[in-house]
Amino acid sequence: MEAECGLPLGRVMIRSVRRIVTGIALAAALASPGFAQRDTYSNVERIVAVGDIHGDLAAMKQVLSMAGLIDSAGKWSGGKTHLVQIGDLPDRGPDTRAVIETLMDLEKQAKKAGGAVHVLIGNHDAMNIYGDLRYVSPPEFAAFATPGSRKMRDQYYKNLVERQRPADEAAFRAKFEKETPLGWVEHRRAWSLNGPFGKWTAGHNAVLKINDTLFVHAGISPRVAGSTIADINRGVRAALEDPSTLEGSLATAEDGPLWYRGLATEPADAIGSQVDEALKAYGVSRIVFGHTPTRAPIVGRLGGRLIDVDTGLSRSYGGPKDCLILDSKGAFTMASGSPAPLSSQP
Repeated sequence: MEAECGLPLGRVMIRSVRRIVTGIALAAALASPGFAQRDTYSNVERIVAVGDIHGDLAAMKQVLSMAGLIDSAGKWSGGKTHLVQIGDLPDRGPDTRAVIETLMDLEKQAKKAGGAVHVLIGNHDAMNIYGDLRYVSPPEFAAFATPGSRKMRDQYYKNLVERQRPADEAAFRAKFEKETPLGWVEHRRAWSLNGPFGKWTAGHNAVLKINDTLFVHAGISPRVAGSTIADINRGVRAALEDPSTLEGSLATAEDGPLWYRGLATEPADAIGSQVDEALKAYGVSRIVFGHTPTRAPIVGRLGGRLIDVDTGLSRSYGGPKDCLILDSKGAFTMASGSPAPLSSQP
């Protein structure tokens, strides 16, 4: 499963990322996003949680429509509902730009209607900010290409050559063109912390509490459980703002909130007490997360105290279209096309 969803960064990759960021002249412009969303809500009547999207606009819209959150025109129809998208909007699929722009619009529309759209920071969202592009599909770069892209890329190449002075420029150029498709430069600018996607993403939370439910992209490990929600969110943002602090940070660590898989993969009897301690620490009755695709309808673990909502709904995984609904009547899933009570394993 790790190979499918990426691995935390090691020292070699961190150094590579720093070179990428510096090469595009992003690091010099890194500034605090300046906007941190509220991370705790109470008395919310209805919550819809949707798992990892991975660049599949049609799948996302299908699930949002099933849950009554958008109408036939794609506009917000969810009223006061709070949508929690669990993270991992980009990579693997071709529609990342359209997915993000759609959620940006829905965020505004929901707020006007008295509802809310919460998009959590996932490991792939963070990777796009700090320059780990292993899972960016060619159409994702192409979506940013314009008639001026070739000229922009040529200027970037010129600056790169002047800085690195390769011994074999012909070979260097061939490698550059292979690894830097048209739209690449624009993609990196959009995902910088001064760009629209990077700034928007970094202004979101990694952990969110609504009513008696804690939402996080990957999971809450013993390392993280001792920290407050605010501290976790600050820690992730701080690492994204300063590439020199990435290694081992809450944004990249294997036991951090963007990468930890224990809640999904460890045997129930091995994590029961750990989960109970986390629930008590945050004053919640359940933790909802994604990151580890099940390719199956949503089912609770530990009697519903843990719920993995990453069904692998994107075409890259081929999982079922499903979401979690929490309201005054209980917990429900939508895999059948209509609300059905959440089933849970011991």
